[in-house]
Amino acid sequence: MAQLLKVHGSQNQFFLLDQTTLARPLSDPELRALGLQLCDPATGILGGADGLLVVNDSNNPAASGQMRVINADGSEASMCGNGLRTVARYLAEKTNQTRFQVETMKADLTVAYHDDFFPGVPGYAVEISPVRFNKEALPFDQVGHERLLDTLVPEFVPGWRFSALAVPNPHLIAFVSDEELAGPVLGELGQRLNGENPYFADGVNVNFAHILGPNELFVRTYERGVGFTNACGTGMSATTLAFALTHPDQAGFETPITVYNPGGMVKTILHHHDARYTIDLIGNATFTHQIEVHEAALHDAQVTDADVTVTETGEQAAYLDFVASLPQVSTVKSK
Repeated sequence: MAQLLKVHGSQNQFFLLDQTTLARPLSDPELRALGLQLCDPATGILGGADGLLVVNDSNNPAASGQMRVINADGSEASMCGNGLRTVARYLAEKTNQTRFQVETMKADLTVAYHDDFFPGVPGYAVEISPVRFNKEALPFDQVGHERLLDTLVPEFVPGWRFSALAVPNPHLIAFVSDEELAGPVLGELGQRLNGENPYFADGVNVNFAHILGPNELFVRTYERGVGFTNACGTGMSATTLAFALTHPDQAGFETPITVYNPGGMVKTILHHHDARYTIDLIGNATFTHQIEVHEAALHDAQVTDADVTVTETGEQAAYLDFVASLPQVSTVKSK
């Protein structure tokens, strides 16, 4: 029997598959098919998920493993901050390490054990990089600018200012009121820029943020390849960097920034050294279910309730206690 884990970071939910434990790793078409089948609430198990995290051996001897991210629509993301925290925990427990590197599509990133966020809520810190602002890195076009940083873009929303950066996933960011955060514009803009459009040829993650106070935000994300998610790790990271760059009186570097989201809360720490930005993303890494399944079902993308044995870990109850302890900071906070 093979094993899957159901995991989440800030209730951004994933299935985790360690291919190094399989008799025969899945091919890329098989991984895409499995991601589509598992993550769809109608065809998958346990209500589906936002993506499939795939752990492989790394070709880089300095890295303890490789992470690939298959989105719910079958596309592959270059990075996932919330997912990386759960992979970091998985590899830490597998290899008995507390600080190491994980290979991702664009870079080998440092991950580390962190103090628990709450009793029974394990914490991990992961590096988010590289950071790029040039339009080719996202890419975007036909908005009349080479880069977007607190820039009026009437093509998107009249009178609103936007920033765009890749971390390395592409992100579009706007700072809005609480009412605008809860309104329909995020969904409408997210759908428009992730369908056929002249601005973002490859789509883009769209983040709306409400400033709560110094070094404190609420962020809501429409995620490319997924739609609305409880949280997006790279989105929260990119948004806090845009926060510090466009509102330097409200946010700073080398100090924790608290980021609330519909699924909970994380912290980030921004760094700028040697003309390079990096971001530490610190949050929960929760394992909710252990799933036993025949390996053939993975290859066939036919993982159904009848084919699996599911064991709850009990960790979700502790996480929900953590969420209940947080202040009610936004109209779109999870109930």
